[in-house]
This record gives sequence, structure tokens and C-alpha cells, in this order.
Amino acid sequence: MATTPASLQRLHLIAVGGSIMHNLALALHRRGAQVTGSDDEIFEPAKSRLAAAGLLPAQEGWFPEKITADLDAVIVGMHARADNPELLRAQELGLRVYSFPEFIYEASRDKQRIVIGGSHGKTSITSLILHVLRYHKRKFDYAVGAQLEGFDLMVQLTEDAPIIIIEGDEYLSSPIDRRPKFHLYQHHIGVISGISWDHINVFPTEEFYREQFRIFADMTPKAGTLIYDRDDEQVQLVTVPSNPDVTYIGYGPHENVIRQGKTFLITKKDEEVPIQVFGEHNLRNISAAKEVCRQLGIRGKDFYEALATFKGAARRLELVREGADSVVYKDFAHAPSKLKATAGAFKKQYPKRKLVACLELHTFSSLNPAFLPQYAHTFDTPDVAVVYFNPHVLEHKRLPALPPEAVQAAFQRPDLQVFTDSKQLAAFLHEQDWQNANLLMMSSGTFDGLDLVNLATEVTK
Repeated sequence: MATTPASLQRLHLIAVGGSIMHNLALALHRRGAQVTGSDDEIFEPAKSRLAAAGLLPAQEGWFPEKITADLDAVIVGMHARADNPELLRAQELGLRVYSFPEFIYEASRDKQRIVIGGSHGKTSITSLILHVLRYHKRKFDYAVGAQLEGFDLMVQLTEDAPIIIIEGDEYLSSPIDRRPKFHLYQHHIGVISGISWDHINVFPTEEFYREQFRIFADMTPKAGTLIYDRDDEQVQLVTVPSNPDVTYIGYGPHENVIRQGKTFLITKKDEEVPIQVFGEHNLRNISAAKEVCRQLGIRGKDFYEALATFKGAARRLELVREGADSVVYKDFAHAPSKLKATAGAFKKQYPKRKLVACLELHTFSSLNPAFLPQYAHTFDTPDVAVVYFNPHVLEHKRLPALPPEAVQAAFQRPDLQVFTDSKQLAAFLHEQDWQNANLLMMSSGTFDGLDLVNLATEVTK
């Protein structure tokens, strides 16, 4: 018999401190469930948010005695290991153990599920859709991988919302379920925004990585819809319109014009709509979101009305500070395709200004010598290109040492500046001439605590 959110009242979350897991804990608590959790390390903002809701574990660590037979279910996050003592205890007791995506599916069985997949753009597309639906006061649930402006949680699960919008990550579901997350949601409407090999530690070849998206495309059900980037060569390989019972919709970048650093969309009625985001990748994201919203009954006119107030997802080409002749942006970009797209978009938006761009190598793939050649010529656009990485992160990820000259060779840019000390990086950036120049900082990390606000103040003064 299928379970429902209402029937799962006593829940324990293993690895509750994770970004998405603590949001799930808060969402379940808000719904009235009795929620407990454990983790061996909990950082801000998860710590304060869990504490405010009375959900912060009394001690960090794993406590098998918390796992009792009267729990309705246990939800395990990716941060936990397969030999986690609490997980082993739950299995021993025969409790229902969910991964995050399994639980989201279970909680939304009776809803229309819209799943946004792709190597890049999925957070932006998801947040665009959520923004438009909320603007027009539609009821919806959601699960998204970033904190969005105007939404206090990254997860919402209610009894009455007829639809759920899910950001469909291709990474593994849990330490005991090696399937990609987006295979478990069983979408009615699916999106593939683009495919660019990532997660080398899990998908060792480009072909194996692409195969996960083919599986996702083939899971589109009878009378379902698959929306895809029609210009992406890798996407074309997996979205062949082969099922006569599925509606296939390809999209490209929205027609637009740039004037004095501002982008305007051009509608079918030749009207111009000013928007607060820029870059071809965002113009594609807008097209994808528009197609999804059309499937959900949002007319074009209403889509554009809502879009005018959309400021973008956090850390996705996010404005830090603007001056008279310089701007500072930060971006989550770290994979080769994202790096190339973001730097290219920035230069196109401000063609007459010098562009100084910084990339932090922070993920397992980006620091892996076997993957580094994927970055060849992806960082050619900036006038000054800088790469930073912390050698201690390599040790933590058990990767071999990475000589700066090897990074320079992989990027195939002889004038590439490579730093391994954040203080030296900061000094280099402070020394630059910032007259008629922009700064772009790209990372899924923090450049080891670099004071970006202080730097941005100096750049734009």
C-alpha cells in the first residue's frame, strides 16, 4: 500500500545537516511531522535554522539508539556512508529507508511531477518556473537545490498542491542507492537543459554519463512531455523523438537585444521585455521555463509579466556590487561548459570593459588530473584569467598533488594566473586596475573565505 505524507509522522533523517536534507527536515516539521536527525558535522546556516525549529541534534555524531521500531521511516542523505551505524540499525529493524528522491516521489505520488534535468541550468530553470507560478498565485510544491529569493525553504510538501516542481540532479541518490536522483522522481513533464560530462568519480566516461540522460528521456510516460535544448549535441543523442505517445518540444535561446549592458526579450508581438538576468545560457533557461509554464496553463503574456521581476537564483550570475564603470558578479560555475558559458555571457554583456575572471577548482572532477583536459580553451574569453585551488582540498579528496603548471597546460592558456594561496590571490586582485573593468568570481566554494564584499567595494569605488 502506498504511503502518503500524512501517514509518515515519525521520521528520522540521517545526515540532517546537509543543504537539502535540513530543508527537508524543516519542511516536514512545518507539515506537522515528528522529525529527529543526526549528523557528524553541521555547519551554518543549517545549524541555526535547525536550532530555531527545535530540530538541532543535542550532539554531533551517530547514535543507533535513536533508531527505534516506532519510526515510520528513515531518510538517509548522501553525506552518510553505507556502514553508518544508524543506517545499519534501521536495516536491522526492517524500517523503511528512503533516499531523498525516493521520499520526494513517495510524497508526491498523487501530484503532477515536473522534473528539470541537465548538467547546467537546472537550478535557474526551476527557480524561474517557481517565480512565475508564485507570481500568479498558483498552488505548487517544490524541491530545488539552492536557496531562492522569496522562498524560505528549498523544499515544500503539502497535501493540496496539484503539482510539484523538482530540480532533477543526476548525482547518486544515497550511499546504498547508486541510481541517479532524477531517475526516481518518475516525471510527467521532463526537461533536459544540456549535457556536459561531470562527476568523474561516479560516471568515469562521457558515454556512461550521457546514458543516464537517455534513461531519463526514455522514462517519459505515455501522454508525457519532454522539453529539451535542441541545439545541444549531447542532448540530441538522447532525445530522439522515438515514442509516438510522448510530446517532444525543443527550444533555443529566446530572441533578445542588448542595449547599454541591459538585456530585453523580444516577444512574438515584437514587444520588448526588460529582464534582470543575461547571457545566452539564461536566454535558453528562460525558453525552457516558458515551455514548462505553457504546459501548466500559463499564457505567454502572463509569463513575461512575472519574468520582469525575476532577479535570478542565488550564486547564478549574482550581482555583488555595481559601480559607475565596473561590476562584480559571483557565479556557481565550475564545470567546463558552465565556465565557458558564464565568462562568454559576461563579456558579451559588457564588450567594452576589461574582464577579470577567477575560477576556484573545488570539486572532485575539477581537481582530477584525468578530467582537467576538459577545461582546454574554456577560459579564453576573459582578458585576465585566474585559477585558484587549495592543495589541502586535494589531500582531503585523496587526489594526487596538482602542479600549477599542469593546470596552465590543461587550460591551454599560457598567460593563465594560477594561485594556491587565497591571500596571494586577494593581493593580486587588489592590485588590478579596475577602471572600466569587471570582476567575475566563479566557484562552488568560497575561495577559502576570501572577503568578496570588501573586494567588490574596492573594485567599484
